Amino acid sequence: MSRRFKSIIKSERPVLVDFYADWCQPCKAIPPILKEVKSTFKESIRIVKVNVDNNPFIASHYQVKSIPTLILFKEGNVQWIAEGVVDPNELSSVITRYINKN
Repeated sequence: MSRRFKSIIKSERPVLVDFYADWCQPCKAIPPILKEVKSTFKESIRIVKVNVDNNPFIASHYQVKSIPTLILFKEGNVQWIAEGVVDPNELSSVITRYINKN
């Protein structure tokens, strides 16, 4: 796994990682949801996209079996995982919990 990825997810601020592939049709529904989330939470969250075809070791390490998969990290630890397209309101609710968690 890349050192850069590890350093990104170790952040105190939550990091939402979108595991996707260019050929995946459901994955194409995620960017507008992430854009909405980013506009709501601004600098309180970092959003990172990981192409599973280009980064198979990262995907394998986190046992990403289907895409899209969203994983929320805080201080390097997995806090939440969702497979498939996620409702923006549910995603915002989850993020709010981890932004406010000490």
